[in-house]
Amino acid sequence: MPTTLLRVSCPDRVGLLALISKFAADHGGNLREVHQFTDLEENWFCARMEIDTQTLTCGLEALRSAFQPLGRELTAEWSIRPAELKPRVVLMVSKLGHCLADLLWRWRSGELAFEIPCVISNHETLRELVEREGLKFHHIPVEQDSKAAAFDRMEQIWTEDAADLVVLARYMQVVPSEFCSRWSGKIMNIHHSFLPSFVGANPYRRAYQRGVKLIGATCHYATADLDEGPIIEQEVTRVEHFHTENDLLRLGRDCERLALARGLRYHLADRVFVHGNRTTVFRD
Repeated sequence: MPTTLLRVSCPDRVGLLALISKFAADHGGNLREVHQFTDLEENWFCARMEIDTQTLTCGLEALRSAFQPLGRELTAEWSIRPAELKPRVVLMVSKLGHCLADLLWRWRSGELAFEIPCVISNHETLRELVEREGLKFHHIPVEQDSKAAAFDRMEQIWTEDAADLVVLARYMQVVPSEFCSRWSGKIMNIHHSFLPSFVGANPYRRAYQRGVKLIGATCHYATADLDEGPIIEQEVTRVEHFHTENDLLRLGRDCERLALARGLRYHLADRVFVHGNRTTVFRD
């Protein structure tokens, strides 16, 4: 059944939910699902509404135009879009293919509704996996003396392919800070650690050496501060005394797949709200 998604994020005040609900009702919108939250420390409000499109008395553009005065009044960040719209997601990988393979299966099966304009890698390792799905594969090596040019080429592809989101599916290169700023909230990363512990490289080795009893993975938005962006989703699993470092790698990869898939699902459904360096996630 066609659904319209309405997202609003703004400073808190009395009666916000009533105002937004009244707007939907005034335009014939039957509310199917409503989530709202107020961060009392930040005095910040966010809401997500699913509206039965068939009950609306006007089209999408007219609905957006009608919401603009209320949006200005509330000093809000907001969006209105059809839930059926499939965002365009560029996938970035290096040599490890477990996260990529998982996302491709969820995409092919229809479990995750998005389009993949291309996959970009700094290695040729996963070309066959990508091309057998009928997808474009771009090999862009990243060498120390040509790193800037390589990332400029990547951003050109992101732009040309009208990417709504870039997913770093174990892409083992640090994205330049200026890219993170220009694509704020549009670059998603999976870090093979339960952040904030063990940031940077080789987290499983350091976790093994530390003798941790839990390991995990963190899906977050990339920012200029390495592995410190807003956290979307995390997954953990227990470590036993007999587990080797290779066991931690195996267990951790399961966590990575799950955390990334869930984080991407929440993002695709407009369930993630970012304010500062924190997120509110209305889970389904």
